[in-house]
Amino acid sequence: MPHQFFYDQCGGVRYAATRFEATPGATHEELVGMQDEGSATKYFCGTSGSSWIYIASDGFPRGPHGCGDVPQIPEALVAAWGNCPVVQ
Repeated sequence: MPHQFFYDQCGGVRYAATRFEATPGATHEELVGMQDEGSATKYFCGTSGSSWIYIASDGFPRGPHGCGDVPQIPEALVAAWGNCPVVQ
């Protein structure tokens, strides 16, 4: 699956979204951890100079409106990111 990464800023807050993948050589425990919720798109936010904070995930199964179903993501970013489509 191609890597996907969404990033933008809204109202002085930075937002990012991505799906994580197991790397080559991942252990059995890591692979199990990536199943279901572990492979969902994760959403983060932060302000300039601060660390990224995990705020939500798509959940499993993923909602029909992608990041539009994640209330912590501003509507302007949902529109700009096209609902964070999953490319397979």
